[in-house]
Amino acid sequence: MTLRTSFLAGVSLAVTVAASGGAQAGSFFERVSTFPVYKTLAEGVDMKTETSAEIISASKDGNTLVFSDSPSGAIVFVDATDPAALAPKGRVDVSGEPTSVSVGQAFAYAGVNTSETYVTPSGHLAVIAFADMGIAAKCDVKGQPDSVATSADGKYVVIAIENERDEELNDGVIPQMPAGHLAIFDLDANGMPTNCDAVRIVDMTGLSEIAPTDPEPEFVSINDKNQAVVTLQENNHIVVVDLASGEIVSHFPAGAVTVENIPVKKTRVSDANGSIENVKREPDAVAWLDADRFVTANEGDYEGGSRGFTIWNTKGEVLFDSGAQIEHLGMETGHYPAKRAAKKGTEPEGVAIGTFDGQTYIFINSERGNFVAVYKDTGAEPEFVQILPTHIAPEGSVTIPSRGLFVVANEADSAEDGFRAQVSVYKFGAEEAAYPMVVSDKDPETGAPIGWGALSGLAADPSDPAKVYAVTDSFYDTAKILTLDVSAKPARITGFVALHGKDTPKYDLEGISVARDGGFWLASEGNPDKDMKHLLIKAAVDGTVEDEIELPAELVAQSARFSLEGVAEFERDGQTLVALAVQREWKDDPKGMVKLAIYNPADKSWGFVHYPLDKPASPAGGWVGLSEIVSLGGEEFLILERDNQGGEFATIKEITKISLKGIAPAAYGSELPVVDKVKVKDILPELQASHGWVLDKPEGLTVTASGEVILVTDNDGVDDAPGATELFHLGQVSDLK
Repeated sequence: MTLRTSFLAGVSLAVTVAASGGAQAGSFFERVSTFPVYKTLAEGVDMKTETSAEIISASKDGNTLVFSDSPSGAIVFVDATDPAALAPKGRVDVSGEPTSVSVGQAFAYAGVNTSETYVTPSGHLAVIAFADMGIAAKCDVKGQPDSVATSADGKYVVIAIENERDEELNDGVIPQMPAGHLAIFDLDANGMPTNCDAVRIVDMTGLSEIAPTDPEPEFVSINDKNQAVVTLQENNHIVVVDLASGEIVSHFPAGAVTVENIPVKKTRVSDANGSIENVKREPDAVAWLDADRFVTANEGDYEGGSRGFTIWNTKGEVLFDSGAQIEHLGMETGHYPAKRAAKKGTEPEGVAIGTFDGQTYIFINSERGNFVAVYKDTGAEPEFVQILPTHIAPEGSVTIPSRGLFVVANEADSAEDGFRAQVSVYKFGAEEAAYPMVVSDKDPETGAPIGWGALSGLAADPSDPAKVYAVTDSFYDTAKILTLDVSAKPARITGFVALHGKDTPKYDLEGISVARDGGFWLASEGNPDKDMKHLLIKAAVDGTVEDEIELPAELVAQSARFSLEGVAEFERDGQTLVALAVQREWKDDPKGMVKLAIYNPADKSWGFVHYPLDKPASPAGGWVGLSEIVSLGGEEFLILERDNQGGEFATIKEITKISLKGIAPAAYGSELPVVDKVKVKDILPELQASHGWVLDKPEGLTVTASGEVILVTDNDGVDDAPGATELFHLGQVSDLK
């Protein structure tokens, strides 16, 4: 197997924009804040209470954000007067499950599901006054509501009444009665419904080819002509309705798409290993581009999902389809959700439209990839501008052009697992795209981007200052060594090799070091619970595993889940040695002490020293451990030490310096000497600079041939993690004091 490197003249979508400045300076969006939803909970409520931010809207002046929080049955108001410092404003209990919210001049309109069963759906429209956040009216919608939209002129509120199916019944196949419909409320000059007790119903049965007796409206949007476009996701159909008359203007099937060279296998890989053929689009969110064109995000449901977005006109003509673009964006930027490859991939779910500085932009949310793809509307094929990192599961989004803002609601929340629901704010006008920090070239064998993620260790090429090697961890079924060009902005993955040549079914690569005699040393973190060995690996440059070296058996008996995290080759008295960092205490370690293991390839012996960890200092508790070890030449090393906390709870993220000079590593079973450490760099400021949820896993550290310190974070393969990979140039190693 040879090193697969892209020599193609053309490069992929994001690289083209980043390198050539496809968008004009000053026309990029940049994140300015991230606000955890738990901060809106009332005083005295446990902050670990599950919350969510799902569908989001904004007041006409853009100073108040309003979103649905389904787990708590509330509509949440947030003060956005300062977009860089959002503040809680209030919560409104709506006596049911809020499914969506849309904001008018004086009221917020929320769809509330009160259904007791699938066959007896019920719900209402909650009309919430801005003045006092009181519920001014509750209007029966004659079913289970989903999406809500308000007309720009303040004349109408419309609700997609889905009457969703029971996924446990008949394998979730429709029809399942009762049928859904579109509900229309007429508003008076003050914004109050005039027909609260007599909602107008638009019957949508008999329109779709799929289950015509059971339309299930999913999402609705209103244009300036007061026409509503409605997606029937499960029916794979789209309907346009005139709101004044309640008449159907047009309707048509959403069709099917073939998408090539994308991940489709039921394995944890981010490789273009297949295609999906004639897959129904099954659109979810929809938004008008202008009076005659609209965009659908084709997430899919139980029979489809084309993993992209489509621009339509009201005649049902496809003006543009993104094909594999969103999938390839995920692969290229490390945001591909490999666990979902066999299902719906990146799952484009949300779409928003906004005009900034005279230019109309399209925003496509990837629910599983945790990013937003931003495009310029050109009237024909849209022009890709940038990718925005989000938190986990970006659900709803809203543009506020008058204030130059774009806002995303991220719904996933689990205090136990260390991630929380968020609202993220981005501001228009940045001179360049701050993200991504790492992208990949195309793989010449597939024509698709090199898929990557979960970067867990770095090693610099000893002669080329621009070249760095990285490894991927056990999130993926195949372990890879990637080659990066860190002189580019963003850094570019130019090639890779996959480990091969041994019968070991899976490696968990957490460290890499370039070997003086050729090839690499690799640290593979074991896991006693999964029968994975703790291994020091010697591999050739083509990825062939030449040797698997185990720790002493008596030490392995004392091992734990968190083990080998970094590796560094060094010399002592002319002899080549290899140092490995163990992440956390094992059963035989004193509390607060972790081992550094020293291997001698000449006589295959092991010695050990202890490294003193900082005590956990986060208000959320947690643990502190090691993530990397880097040789500085001679017997000096840099160590990456961190806690396991993210967001505002992240406290210890630092680089320390140690020396083994004069210290004799002891054989296992002996008393181990303890190294002295000096903190030389606090990396929290770098991690906080993106104004997102502070990433908890700085994992890779190296020093280039020119003495530059490079740091990278591990995105956990976008699995219950934000998915962002941040790479930092931390200056010269000589400046670390």
